[in-house]
Amino acid sequence: MILFSIGLLYAQANLDLALPDYLSDIVDTGIQQSGVENAVPEAIRQSELDRALIFMDTENQTLVLGNYTLVTENSTDYDSYVSKYPALANESIYVLDKIKRKEKDQLNQILVKPLVVVFTLEQALANPENATALFMLIGYNQSLGIDLFDYLQLMPSESRMLIVDGISANFESMGKTMLDQVAAIAVQLEYEKIGLDMDRLQTLYILKSGGLMLLMTLLSVVCTVAVSFLASRTAAGMARDIRYDLFEKVENFSNIEFDTFSTASLITRSTNDVTQIQMVIIMLIRMVFYAPILGIGGVVRALNKNTSMWWLIAVAVLVLLVLIIIVFFVALPKFTKMQTLTDRINLVARESLTGIMVIRAFNKEPFEEQRFDKANLDLTAVSLFLNRLMVILMPIMMLIMNGLSLAIIWIGSHQVADAAMQVGDMLAFLQYSMQIVMAFLMLTMMFIILPRAVVSGKRINEVLETKPIILDPDDPKIFPEPFKGTIEFRKVSFKYPGAKKDVLHTIDFTAAPGQTTAFIGATGSGKTTILNLMLRLYDVTSGSILVDGLDIRKVTQHSLHEKMGYVPQKSSLFSGTIRSNLLFADENATEEDLQSALDIAQATEFVSLNPDKIDSEIAQGGMNVSGGQKQRLSIARSLVKKPPIYILDDSVSALDFKTDAALRKALKEKTENSTVIMVSQRVSTIKEAEQIIVLDEGKIVGKGTHEELLDTCEIYTEIAVSQLELEGY
Repeated sequence: MILFSIGLLYAQANLDLALPDYLSDIVDTGIQQSGVENAVPEAIRQSELDRALIFMDTENQTLVLGNYTLVTENSTDYDSYVSKYPALANESIYVLDKIKRKEKDQLNQILVKPLVVVFTLEQALANPENATALFMLIGYNQSLGIDLFDYLQLMPSESRMLIVDGISANFESMGKTMLDQVAAIAVQLEYEKIGLDMDRLQTLYILKSGGLMLLMTLLSVVCTVAVSFLASRTAAGMARDIRYDLFEKVENFSNIEFDTFSTASLITRSTNDVTQIQMVIIMLIRMVFYAPILGIGGVVRALNKNTSMWWLIAVAVLVLLVLIIIVFFVALPKFTKMQTLTDRINLVARESLTGIMVIRAFNKEPFEEQRFDKANLDLTAVSLFLNRLMVILMPIMMLIMNGLSLAIIWIGSHQVADAAMQVGDMLAFLQYSMQIVMAFLMLTMMFIILPRAVVSGKRINEVLETKPIILDPDDPKIFPEPFKGTIEFRKVSFKYPGAKKDVLHTIDFTAAPGQTTAFIGATGSGKTTILNLMLRLYDVTSGSILVDGLDIRKVTQHSLHEKMGYVPQKSSLFSGTIRSNLLFADENATEEDLQSALDIAQATEFVSLNPDKIDSEIAQGGMNVSGGQKQRLSIARSLVKKPPIYILDDSVSALDFKTDAALRKALKEKTENSTVIMVSQRVSTIKEAEQIIVLDEGKIVGKGTHEELLDTCEIYTEIAVSQLELEGY
């Protein structure tokens, strides 16, 4: 599509560049020369052509006569010709045959000088008092009583050619187009003498040229629309691909990468920054590709019209280039700051909207308004600076354009007065100059938005070029079959990237299938970190984690996660329906599977109360259900997957004790052959577990059953006593 767009832009540029030429032709040929295009008359009196033949060699005479047909009163088509050329009633007329453009151009080169010479000599005969010098030059004396042209015919051919060259050189010295203009005047006078309707000839020429201009304009419009369509498709497609690549990249990020890029920043990079790139691509195709074609073509055509005023265009372009460079280097740092401030305002807005209930509860609305206002004002200040910079550009550019126009008209008018240039050529040069300046203005517009796009591109590239710390092995292993689900931690230690101290120290335990392994401990003791290591959201600093005897770093993340059903500490539901959220675990699950999962998770009761039941809507993040309902639906989702390993991260904290007990009982029956890893702050939730691991400051301080830990682990006893006091402990 880009290559096709460039082809259309080339066609559009040529169409646009052709318009000034046609305008020049309308002014010079259509108006000044009454529609006479060149020195090849479509009809000429026999006597007049005979005079012109005097100043040609034999070869050219034969060529000219071979392209004209002599019409006399005895010709078969005399009546049709005499109505068109009334002078035919008095003398014979030569009528031009139908010939090709190339042949007409050849005839023009042959006829232009002879016709000019004949015209000059006829004017001299009409005003002999002003032609004394000319008559002396050719040695003619009117008192001899011989016709001037009869006299010239008697002269040697070489002498006649010298006369032709002398008269032609005299006109050419006045301007390179002067000879053609005089030849056209000679043909125009000949048309008047043979009675040709000059008004009709002039009107037809103007209508023909104007019609071609209109046609080219329409074709240019078609090209413009087509390029705009293709540019939009290309830019939209590129933006789609970038967004997809960003999303795919972010999906592969571990928690380490998410610690580097904030959520607000990733959202801005995936939306606002991609939009900036999309705008630049549209501008790039529509303007940047078009501007050089238009500018170079304009320079070539303008110099063909007049080479003496090239410096005017050069000065205007130089001033524009200096202006563009200044703007670019001033604006680039500001655009960098602008995108950072956009991140900031997104962050503040997102935090305020997410925590709106907390803000209201603490009456902190004025504080949040002030915080948002500061972020908003900072962004506004940078935006105003950039807008003012761009606003200043336009008047300066218009001043350059108008100054260039004034200079061309001023200098060009003097050249027209000196017959060194035609009015139409001056107008065409003016238009070409405007097109050249417009080409640079297009580039200027590009440079206005380019700095921001450069910043956006760098920000997007930062994400795309980020190499995830956690990668799949080059030669991944496959879990043995049948898969059991035994998890073993061997001397595992871990510290977060950039941290100085380990948060886990020499963790050793084995979680067997058919058993529940529970973790309990104070906040920050490392419970969730252990689960993150199992899921390989982080890699261990030392030691190893084995699943069925295979180090999880030697298998793909996909095959590892395929064996696990995960319920996070903060339950997360997706916008859609209850059904779509359950099918997220297994899109091929049957109705019986879904209902069974809801029953075990103790979610059937509140689901059945909804009018749409399992097809009830779920808002973004599960905002339209309670915390306990979210947790139960999250547990149901993991049950639909039927994995051999269940990882439950404090997933019943929002449930009442009765529902918690019922859920644990049903879950025990469902997962009797699975490995269950559970984190909880409630002793009542984990006391039935076959293995309870007590953590304190990243170390295992107790391991065993509920009863064993009450006797052997002081920390567990303290927790149990504080929670189960009412139950007799």
